[in-house]
Amino acid sequence: MTGPSNIETWIQDAHPLDQLFERLEAAQDCPKKVPIAEVAGGLDIRCGPILRLLGTLEQGQSNYRATLMIVTKDESTTADARVTFVKGPVQPQNDADFSQGEFPGKIYHVQDGHTFWRFHIDLPLEQYEQKVRYTVNDALTFDFYVPRLDQPMNIISYSCNGFSLATQTDSFKGSLWYDVIRKHYTENRYHVMLGGGDQLYCDAIKNASDVFHKWLNEKNPIKKQHAKFTGDIERSFNEFYLKQYLEWFGKGFWVGTQGRTLQSLFPFAMACIPSVNIYDDHDIIDGYGSYRDSTMGTEMFRGVGTVAYKYYMLFQHQTSLENDKEYNTDPSWILGKRPGPFIAEHSHSVFTKLGNGIGFLGLDCRTERKLKQIVSDDTYNVVFKRLKDEVRQDPNIKHMLVMLGVPIAYPRLVWLEWLLTSSILAPVRTLAQKGVIAKGLVNEFDGSVEVLDDLNDHWCSKHHKKERNALVARLQEFGASLGVRVTILSGDVHLCAIGRFRTKLHHHLISQSKYEEHNKQVLEHPEEDPRLMFNIISSAIVNAPPPDAMATLLNKRSKGHHFDRLTDEDMVPIFGKDVDGSERSNKQFLNKRNWSDLVHIRNFNPDGSRPGYEIGTWRYPQSSAGLAKDFEPEEQRDFQYPITENSLVTRIHVEKDPADIQSETTDYEIIVPELAGKHQLKDIGVKD
Repeated sequence: MTGPSNIETWIQDAHPLDQLFERLEAAQDCPKKVPIAEVAGGLDIRCGPILRLLGTLEQGQSNYRATLMIVTKDESTTADARVTFVKGPVQPQNDADFSQGEFPGKIYHVQDGHTFWRFHIDLPLEQYEQKVRYTVNDALTFDFYVPRLDQPMNIISYSCNGFSLATQTDSFKGSLWYDVIRKHYTENRYHVMLGGGDQLYCDAIKNASDVFHKWLNEKNPIKKQHAKFTGDIERSFNEFYLKQYLEWFGKGFWVGTQGRTLQSLFPFAMACIPSVNIYDDHDIIDGYGSYRDSTMGTEMFRGVGTVAYKYYMLFQHQTSLENDKEYNTDPSWILGKRPGPFIAEHSHSVFTKLGNGIGFLGLDCRTERKLKQIVSDDTYNVVFKRLKDEVRQDPNIKHMLVMLGVPIAYPRLVWLEWLLTSSILAPVRTLAQKGVIAKGLVNEFDGSVEVLDDLNDHWCSKHHKKERNALVARLQEFGASLGVRVTILSGDVHLCAIGRFRTKLHHHLISQSKYEEHNKQVLEHPEEDPRLMFNIISSAIVNAPPPDAMATLLNKRSKGHHFDRLTDEDMVPIFGKDVDGSERSNKQFLNKRNWSDLVHIRNFNPDGSRPGYEIGTWRYPQSSAGLAKDFEPEEQRDFQYPITENSLVTRIHVEKDPADIQSETTDYEIIVPELAGKHQLKDIGVKD
């Protein structure tokens, strides 16, 4: 057979939304234990299938590369894994449009009775968008989509995909993964989803073994510093991370101290939309990398990082560091120069093209992290060389998406850092470390104030601010010199916002004609502004949002800044109305669960089917809840952007009601214009 027996069956989705909603309804009665695995086609599949994108349009080719992972339980599996496929146009005309085949596979790892299978997907891009329908052992069938040869991908960005350990989960009935899949099938056909870190929450490692739990509660710092990472502890860590991944990536099942959840549509989404991921602290343990170097350097903490990294690579990048050397030389990797200070592995940043015209950098901001460093200078040099080489080889790249786990354009909280580390609180910290008062005030790792690791994680913390400024300056210079618009994607903070860098406006000199002309140029021609760079902040897709008081604090602390004497930095007040249409006073930070997408303007209305994105017109930030008010005349160009031939439409989809099983969202949209021309920026140095 070279195609489906009925083309109408092919056009229809393999999994209708009503069937997926039934799965969502069933998940409301969350079991106390992980759901029992089913044997399909002789396979006891404990995790997968999971798709991972590797690359497109590489070295001048018209290619598409991806992989597919399955993890099986050995004792119950009676057959080898096999993946067959049929592919053809999304809208076929006749059976001659179809072809079929089998994806070659291999075993790349075996662990504690589980076998990891990886299948290689290598397809040619065509003049039409393709649907690929694949089947595992003639039993499980899923679809994914491959863009046209000239088409940029439709992109999802998400983060914080899990609950913190002590979250009370009862009030979260809906699943934003249902909203992702609903829009995937009814609106956009997403080609890739970018995981910005915390794809699962591993903080329960604290209770993984009695020895580790005892170490965490040890009050004697000398004993804590010199405790040995024994073979028994290592085995308990291996058991924990394997189980955590199999349950969450395999079934969407998780148990915390105050509740449990079954997010069964998350594994389904990974079977239908290829992923590219970076990782953050919760993929290891809360705050990893941001404690004192003396704490991070203990055998126990090195052991946590090493074991977590092994499973991060096994599940999220479908490779084994131990015995998969060929795959570790894949051209999508940008490897660090030397092993990290506490995780003794080379950092694995990712570069790939997301179809025609969009490049993507997933920067590994954990492997080399320590208290006063996020990424080493040597690794930055390797990364930027790769980016420049890629754009010079492919001038079609007009947008570069840079994924950083933690926001880089975000309010400064240096005053809170100062307070928590000052001598004023020293007596209180000492008593808390000894358990005399306020035990929850300090963490169990090194006795620092509990929230300090979150502050130390931020790019604007006192330890990282200079590195942050240097990175922003390099991104500006890279984009300007090559005519590429850089957009930063971040998560971590459990709310949504949009940060912005742009060429400085001279408000206090507005009366002088030359400055009036400068401001007019900046505001009326943002597509020519080489310093315009957005930070799209989208989190959490699963975790609970922070309280209103935290969002209000951020709003009050969010002032316009002068990044340097030629660049302004601020937050875009996009949230004028709440998800229910009511007016909001806090227009910069919306503390509700969310996810985001980025869709190239050409993908919205190639046939004119979606009006509203006409080339040459201007568009204010939009919301399906309605605009808060008409902009004042002096604001009309401040938040408005032109729709150009290579604009990206960026939308943040915000949950209306966490108790609603329908998981409906309100959309907030901003236009990211391309960068016209190439620009030489003045070298004015980097602020400390």
